[in-house]
Amino acid sequence: MTTNKWGALKEQRLAGMTGDERKEYERAYAKAKLAAEVGERVRAAREAAGLSQRELARRIGTSQAVITRLEAGGVGATLTTLQRVATALELEVKVELRPTV
Repeated sequence: MTTNKWGALKEQRLAGMTGDERKEYERAYAKAKLAAEVGERVRAAREAAGLSQRELARRIGTSQAVITRLEAGGVGATLTTLQRVATALELEVKVELRPTV
């Protein structure tokens, strides 16, 4: 039920936007979605490795708060940060560019 309310609210807001506003909204949404997806993958990999946020932070030379924000999707990770995380988790970073659907 909540999902329907949110979906309806989103549609109302989008309907009231100009074309430029809608494009900016879509760009911001895509950026936030990517940050959230990357954060979820980092969290899953960290947990699979049996590490706490604090231990991962220690291994890459940052604070636990940075790891918390990264995993929550609150910040977009740089490739350098992702490489440091991957190295600490004995993983590799793979970037794939493909056509949108």
